[in-house]
This record gives sequence, C-alpha cells and structure tokens, in this order.
Amino acid sequence: MRSENGTGAGDGTAGQGFKGLKLVPRGDTAYKMKDFKSDQDVRWCPGCGDYAILAAFQSFLPELGVPRENIVIVSGIGCSSRFPYYLSTYGMHSIHGRAPAIATGLAASRPDLSVWVITGDGDGLSIGGNHLIHALRRNVNINVLLFNNRIYGLTKGQYSPTSESGKITKSSPMGSLDSPFNPVSLALGAEAGFVARTVDSDRKHLTGVLRAAADHEGAAFVEIYQNCPIFNDDAFAPLKDAGERDTRLLRMEHGEPLRLGADRGVVMDDYGELRVADTAEVGEDRIVRHDAHRAEPGYAFALSRLDRPAFAHVPIGVFRDVRRPAYDDLMREQIEAARAAQGDGDLAALLGGGDTWTVG
Repeated sequence: MRSENGTGAGDGTAGQGFKGLKLVPRGDTAYKMKDFKSDQDVRWCPGCGDYAILAAFQSFLPELGVPRENIVIVSGIGCSSRFPYYLSTYGMHSIHGRAPAIATGLAASRPDLSVWVITGDGDGLSIGGNHLIHALRRNVNINVLLFNNRIYGLTKGQYSPTSESGKITKSSPMGSLDSPFNPVSLALGAEAGFVARTVDSDRKHLTGVLRAAADHEGAAFVEIYQNCPIFNDDAFAPLKDAGERDTRLLRMEHGEPLRLGADRGVVMDDYGELRVADTAEVGEDRIVRHDAHRAEPGYAFALSRLDRPAFAHVPIGVFRDVRRPAYDDLMREQIEAARAAQGDGDLAALLGGGDTWTVG
C-alpha cells in the first residue's frame, strides 16, 4: 500500500512512499502546519519535550498529502496522550494502555485511514505492554510513537518501566529494584518490521524518522527520548550536552559507516557481537556499514544493546526497516476469499442457526 509519489525520508532514513496511500485517499489541498493546529490551548509543563514533538509532528503531517479527515490519532493515558486535542484531525483519547488495541481495530476495519498511536513509557510498556507487542507482532498498519521520559509524569513522578535501577521516586523512596525495559530491544523482540529511535530536541532528525515510519508498510515503532523537566529533568542530559553528545550519539544512516565522533566506530567481532572501538586500533575497513534492511533482527538487536552502560553509546535513527505482509491486508484478503467461496452470508441466519432454545 505505497503511493507512487510519496516523499522519501531525508537524514539518512530510507523511504519508498507513504504507506496506506493505495487505499487512503490523496487530497488536493496543500496543507500547512497551521492547518493541523487545533483551537485547544496546549497545556503541558513549561519546558516539556512534548511541545517540541508536537511542533515537529504538526509540521510533518502536511507532507503526507492525506486529507485531515483521513488521519486519526489514538492515545492512551499520560501527558503525551493529550495529543489528539492539539491536532486538527480525528482522534481518540482512549483508556490506559489500550491505544494499540483500539488502533488495530480501526486500521483493520478502515484501510482508508492513516492511524497513529501516541503513547508513553508507562502507558505503552506497563499496563499496555501486551497490546503493544501483539500489534507489532501482527504487523498492523499503524505508527506507534512512544515518548520515553523514564518516569510517570501525569501521576506525579513514580518510577516507570524504563526508569533506571535504583531510581528514587515517590513510589520507590529507597530506589527502584526493577531492571528497565529497553523499548527498542522489546520492539525488535516482537519482530517489528520498523523500529527507530530519535530525540525530542533534534527536530531535523525527529522529522526524518517520522518520514521513514510513514513510508514503512506495516507496524512502525518509534521511541522518542523526551525530557520531563518537573519529575525527571535532564534524564538524557549526556545526549544533549554539546561537549558530550558527539561522542555518545551513534547516528545510524543506512549504507553509511557506524561512527562515534571522528575517532571511534562500531565493529563486529568473530562471534557476531557489536562493540565500539578506536578506529586507529582496528582499522577503517572493520567499521560496520549500517544495514537497516537485514531480514533477521539479530543485527538490529545487537545495535540496541550498545547503550550499556547507560548512555555510553546510544544509537539513534532507523534500526530496522524490513517488509512483511501487513495484518490488515492479509485479513481483507482472507475475507474476500471467504466471500468468494461462501457468498456474502446472512447475519439473521447466522444468529438463528445451530442449536437454539426457547425459554418460557
């Protein structure tokens, strides 16, 4: 379900036309960013990373070329889940953790819609964890944007599934005993065909990743590092500090060498493990060239583990972008095959068929 004239993704992200546009209608209206701003006052805490993500998303939506009435934003519960109010599209502020399930039903029943899920690390990985992994496993034609601030912000600062071990919060006054999820590793383990990571403060990179996600046919998962200035300020400070980010951020571009700054890069050892090494020590020819289109997820998973210890080397960009049949396409084909073999069916006959009893 790709358009013939979709916009390719810049910034090293590969694209082949926005997904769903064989069935999603194209509009003649040339939209601008302001067309996707609703009349609602945006209410987040001052300095919240959600502002930057919202602005990037609103500026990106005109590129889809899809009428606003054919775009749907589904959210769960959390600060990020206010998104539907601030976008002049259709939207649903659903219940805690269930946004992927609702979006699955919507995408499967309405192939003329471009469906986006907005969730957070608490909403998507705690109560909504099973819904998320099964939507990715099934490869439903939806885009999932998970805002990761490593804290529960809306409920005022409890530790979340991505909070680091030992995190002191209102719900863990002596330090969290949990081991945190790596959302990218989790998505890859669920066999997601498209998995990426970006940062709220890098608008160019964020927009490029959104383009690549929209290009992908099937489920797309994007983790967005997002700052919560009130309850977890500077959680990603090492990645944003001008003096450190170039030595910590591994910017992945398909077909390009995986470099960290000028002097280091990613190499693969004899056992298939990836590690960061000094270029002078290992030689230029050993630096791995990124391949986001590898069929097996093992390579992408190994990349996702490079951020141990925390923030030592953090890959951002597209980890994996491979094609496989989308669940909703397969479902429609199956329904058509059943109709061809058995006819359209009769609902009244179905309800009244089989064993029935009359209760007096």
